Amino acid sequence: GARETFESYYRKQRRKQARLVLQPPSNMHETLDGYRKYFNQIVGFFVVEDHILHTTQGLVNRAYLDELWEMALSKTIAALRTHSSYCSDPSLVLDLKNLIVLFADTLQGYGFPVNQLFDMLLEIQDQYSETLLKKWSGVFRNILDSDNYSPIPVSNEDVYKKIVGQFPFQDAELEKQPFPKKFPFSEFVPKVYNQIKEFIYACLKFSEDLHLSSTEVDDMIRKSTNLLLTRTLSNCLQNVIKRKNVGLTELVQIIINTTHLEKSCKFLEEFITNITNVLPETVHTTKLYGTTTFKDARHAAEEEIYTNLNQKIDQFLQLADYDWMALEPGSRASDYLVDLIGFLRSTFAVFTHLPGRGRPGRSGLRGLADVPFSLQGKVAQTACMSACKHLSTSLLQLLLEAEVRQLSLGALQQFNLDVEECEQFARSGPVPGFQGDTLQLAFIDLRQV
Repeated sequence: GARETFESYYRKQRRKQARLVLQPPSNMHETLDGYRKYFNQIVGFFVVEDHILHTTQGLVNRAYLDELWEMALSKTIAALRTHSSYCSDPSLVLDLKNLIVLFADTLQGYGFPVNQLFDMLLEIQDQYSETLLKKWSGVFRNILDSDNYSPIPVSNEDVYKKIVGQFPFQDAELEKQPFPKKFPFSEFVPKVYNQIKEFIYACLKFSEDLHLSSTEVDDMIRKSTNLLLTRTLSNCLQNVIKRKNVGLTELVQIIINTTHLEKSCKFLEEFITNITNVLPETVHTTKLYGTTTFKDARHAAEEEIYTNLNQKIDQFLQLADYDWMALEPGSRASDYLVDLIGFLRSTFAVFTHLPGRGRPGRSGLRGLADVPFSLQGKVAQTACMSACKHLSTSLLQLLLEAEVRQLSLGALQQFNLDVEECEQFARSGPVPGFQGDTLQLAFIDLRQV
């Protein structure tokens, strides 16, 4: 006969029990089992309450249960926010997401509102994306560190087909060449391309079962991929370019590689479209910014080439030892300058031996036709002009130094032999493609002085 007292006692006790159930263990974030146990306790609690709601008269009612669930939901979400933020392993975050979906779908089946859980999953998705970016940063670093920065040699048809299967590249002329032959890019191109695709698959895994529209999934994948390209991959490339021991041939290879990767961005766009079935013409479609990443890396590599060359020129110039009061000139240009010109000749020979040089506009190359040619042309010409201008300015400074108070005719004649050596180098066309005497103009001020 104490029904009211019992109902009140029951509800008070169950609230206390609910608080105990909702208290997560301190190390919950360390294993999936920790989360599983936590969710099982909560589901068990509310399944029992739902059963009592439907099998007793008035011991619990819907309003009491909804209030209890609201309290439980806010505590669960707070606990998940805290614990998931400690997690740095993307596969654990993914498993957790699958558990949360299972948890939400189960309780929804019992009539409890779970929209807030799905909203929270979108927050965890951002964190999942961050853990993926960290993981792929290591992946890209390993690929770039282990690369030999030389064109990939192919000894037979099977190897050729394997590489073309991994990376979208077609070259009618290269196909005709007999084996053994070489692709213009090094190993890191197909490897990086495939890892970008693996990252896209990893992003897609999170969006499964989240009741998202294909447009939302497409947007999420593209935004995450943009972060991968503009932040993670970009940093890895810049670090390689800025390394102390990177030589000219490696920098030239990086320029070729990034050009091919830039051209492949449209295939990555197609790859995402095929997965999500959202056409790129759709108004809200995010574009991939990969092209800017690869352009930036290429410009950084070019700048590094020009800087490195000028530093080398400075090292040779430190050996210059003019006797400004010499009575007679030597019989030929100064040794340091002959060595310097020799260095420049062999350096620019590297550019002229790039793969596929001088065949602009080849057909059947899917827009990659003029890559080696334009690189060989543009970078080599700029580097050569930059080197000649730097050499000319540096020699002029030697001549006009404040310490040089007097000059003998013998010294000037020796200096003239050195300037002639420079002019001869410029005339010899160390890099093809300069119009007329463009390169010689770099030394015209020096000649007049």
